[in-house]
Parts: sequence; structure tokens; C-alpha cells
Amino acid sequence: MRIISILILRLLGWQIIKPEIYPDKCVIILAPHTSNWDFFYGKLYAYVLGIDARYLAKRELFIPLISNLIKWNGGIPVDRKSSNNLVDDIVDMYRKSNHFILALSPEGTRSKVEKWKTGFYYIAQKAKVPILLFKIDYRLKEIGVFNVLNVTNDYFNDMNFIENQYKNVTGRHPKFYNSQII
Repeated sequence: MRIISILILRLLGWQIIKPEIYPDKCVIILAPHTSNWDFFYGKLYAYVLGIDARYLAKRELFIPLISNLIKWNGGIPVDRKSSNNLVDDIVDMYRKSNHFILALSPEGTRSKVEKWKTGFYYIAQKAKVPILLFKIDYRLKEIGVFNVLNVTNDYFNDMNFIENQYKNVTGRHPKFYNSQII
């Protein structure tokens, strides 16, 4: 899959941005998320770097036959309608594993949102793992991790840092993207 993924990305003109190292445990935030293609390109990138990232998906997708495929592919079912302890459950997964990478789209949807969801921050904070900033910039044709944030526990400054990093990134459908977090 690695060679095929490299070929696809190169044929499509994408420049792959690789961090020096990937931590064994981290939260990857992906933005902008304005198209179903974002998931496809993100998985190609994961194959290129050999990353086994997990991701959250709405429970409604986990239907018989497809459920096992989604779980095999890294999906973790989430019930979006109930109030639960998702952050604590994910943090527990970090604690129980020597290697756990969670990739999230803080926008939570491909549609335009007023501001991002911030669960990623609390997961990273409680699990004591870095946040890797991942972009799929359709204007520049760049994909990958372009910065890292070690959570400082200064929520406002950390969020301003993240927001500023993503301000000039262009999604597939720019009208659906809002880099505002707070």
C-alpha cells in the first residue's frame, strides 16, 4: 500500500510533508475538512508513512458487514446523540497502549461550522501527548504534519496558536472552512 499511495499522491501532484519523527502516542488534528476526499488523502498519507492511526466515526456507520471493515481500518464508533465520557474513554486507550495515534477533524463535519470542537485538546492534555497539526492544503497541494503543539495548559494561548497555524490553509471547498476555534 505504501508504494501505491506514494504513486497516487505524486501523480496527483501532492507534496508530502513528513515530520522528523512520529511519536508513539499523539493526537493528530486534520484541517480543513471540507470534502470526503480528505479521508482518502489522509489514509494515503498514513500508508506512505506507515502510520496506524485510529479515528472517531459516527456509530451509525457501524452496520453489519461494514462495521468490521471500519474497525479494521482504525475506526472507533462514537454515539453523537448521548452525553458520554468520550474524552476519558479515549485517554484510557492511551494509558493502556504503548502505541496509540488518534486522528481527528476538529470541525467535526465537512460543512461550515461556527467554531471547532475542542475535545482533541482535552484528550491530549489528559493523556499527556502532543498535538500534531496536519493539513490537506488543496491550493498548495501539500499534505502532512506541519507543526506540533505540546499542550501548555494555557488553553487560550494554545488555541490561538493552532488557529493561527490553520488560517491560510485552503480546503477542497474553501466556502465550508472556518479556522476559528475560540
